Amino acid sequence: MNFVEILKVIVLGIVEGFTEWLPISSTGHMILVDEIIHLNQPSDFKNMFLVVIQLGAILAVVVLYFDKLNPFSRGKKPAQKQATLVLWSKIVLACIPAAVIGFLVDDILEEDLMNGYVVAATLIIYGVLFLVIENRNQYKSFEVKKTADISYQTALSIGLFQLLSLIPGTSRSGATILGAMILGCSRAASAEFSFFLGIPIMFGASFLKIIKYGLNFTGSQVFYLLLGMVIAFVVSVYAIRFLMEYIRHHDFKFFGYYRIVLGAVVFLYFIITALVG
Repeated sequence: MNFVEILKVIVLGIVEGFTEWLPISSTGHMILVDEIIHLNQPSDFKNMFLVVIQLGAILAVVVLYFDKLNPFSRGKKPAQKQATLVLWSKIVLACIPAAVIGFLVDDILEEDLMNGYVVAATLIIYGVLFLVIENRNQYKSFEVKKTADISYQTALSIGLFQLLSLIPGTSRSGATILGAMILGCSRAASAEFSFFLGIPIMFGASFLKIIKYGLNFTGSQVFYLLLGMVIAFVVSVYAIRFLMEYIRHHDFKFFGYYRIVLGAVVFLYFIITALVG
């Protein structure tokens, strides 16, 4: 087991934990960070690691929202339990488009789009979209205030927006939050529903990656994977709380500007690297 590799895994876990929930693309950041620190593992393992590490982040949502998402909570009245089951049915419905299409195009995306140039372009494009949408919403009153108020039709439409996140650098949370706000959901409802959508999507994506990779892990690889997940979990708890508190008082424009600046820096980095190389 290599101490330097352990430090790299810790860095990747921290990056995943922060960026999974902020609308700035966790996969994009993970690809870019790996370009710089170069996790010294086979490419197949790295591709699987960059997806499966997100399970740690997803578990943070399960822990923080356990009571809200648990239809069998003892403290809930029958009507509340029924409402929770309805919420889950909307979550599952919204996940169907990405689950089906993602399964069909996973190999294509991995081979052709997992690179810095695609990440840079999508960072900038969706950064601009955040600014446009937030400017449009500046004086607008949102029709949907809470996740419980999201209709089945709106849930499915948000799921269709989630398809955009199959392109690296888009951000799953970014695509679903943008889509939800376009459809009339408040920032808080959009963010929460985006969190909830991540649970079945990321469990499914991780399961698919592990099956494709096989169970041919070395002892050190198992350790790296578990360590990355634990770090991502701890950091995600903070990141989720930060985002929900932040959007109570602010809009998403900061993240739009961040994406545009980061995308420009990434373009320059890869262009310079190509010229020097």
